[in-house]
Amino acid sequence: MEIIRIATRSSSLALIQTQIVVEAISKKYSKADFEIVEIKSQGDIDKKKPLWKSSEMGLFTAAIENALRENRADIAVHSYKDLPIEAAKSFVIGAVLDRRFVHDCLICKNKINSPANLPQGAKIGTSSLRRKAQLLHLRPDLKCEPIRGNVHTRISQVEKGLYDATVLAYAGIERLELTNKISINFDATEFLPSPAQGALAVEARANDHEILKMLAGIDDKISRISSDTERLVLHKIKAGCHAPAGVYAKINGSEITIYAFVADENGQKFINRKMQGHLASAHKLAEDMAEELLKSGAAELLKNG
Repeated sequence: MEIIRIATRSSSLALIQTQIVVEAISKKYSKADFEIVEIKSQGDIDKKKPLWKSSEMGLFTAAIENALRENRADIAVHSYKDLPIEAAKSFVIGAVLDRRFVHDCLICKNKINSPANLPQGAKIGTSSLRRKAQLLHLRPDLKCEPIRGNVHTRISQVEKGLYDATVLAYAGIERLELTNKISINFDATEFLPSPAQGALAVEARANDHEILKMLAGIDDKISRISSDTERLVLHKIKAGCHAPAGVYAKINGSEITIYAFVADENGQKFINRKMQGHLASAHKLAEDMAEELLKSGAAELLKNG
């Protein structure tokens, strides 16, 4: 195989995540060589508009997929949570991997050990309606305001006092070796993550069989099942990736437990459900969870959101 061209965002976290994929491929295919194709996504360019106000699908992924489409790259590395639920038909997720950490964490100006210890009316930086809804469900007095920029920028804004705290995915903090900045690690069964949070997705063209065969060698079954189960729930309830909704599929041996919520963006109307079943029936369980959420009023909440 000749040089494998890998399309990725140009942020420090994206490049670290790309290196994780490079190392995984290299372990299986020691003769592989790589060329990193750095690309700026629309989400990287426009850092002012709150994410939930963007109507563009694939804000962080479309430009990277274009590199595949135009044959400027052979594979693309994404944070799986950024990929739209509706996948482009000409592409395939050839591998899902490295989903060791799924939960969110809280980074504060002054270290605390519980959200209850945040000051009254604390200003929390988040551009996620999922995080906003859950925070306000816990503490209606909090002031959630948009924050943009990479992980280092967001942490810096908290340390400068522009915000009292911000919520970020632990996986990214860990990959950037910034875990010393964390005050609170949320329990993913209580403060639900974004579908596929923490997982890396490696995308390729659907007709590139040699590349797909190679990627099959690094695919992690558990990371894929948990991620795809979560994504299916949101797909079935027609919730976009910026909706005030979260899903976590926890796998324990041959059992899978799905936790899901849908809310209004202020966390006042809050539908919260849990279902457990056999891992082999994960797809059916996801469909059952979606049906239960819809029966409980999720569609109305999402429509009004």
